Amino acid sequence: MPQVLIRSFGSTSRNHFENRVAEKQKIFQANNDLPVHLKGGGIDNLLYRLTMALTLGGTVYSLYCLGWASFPHKK
Repeated sequence: MPQVLIRSFGSTSRNHFENRVAEKQKIFQANNDLPVHLKGGGIDNLLYRLTMALTLGGTVYSLYCLGWASFPHKK
């Protein structure tokens, strides 16, 4: 008979994960006059700026395309 490998999925197998909820709560609930989407640090700031740049760029490009399409073109 082949051996069957059995892995235990008990509570002891998850000890390598730490509960860091309290640390994150201190960061995000700190009264430092930052909006919540920037309290995570430099990466959050970078992602926010990238998102805003893409949003504004897409808006400008869509307005350009709308303006270009609103005028007749010669064939």
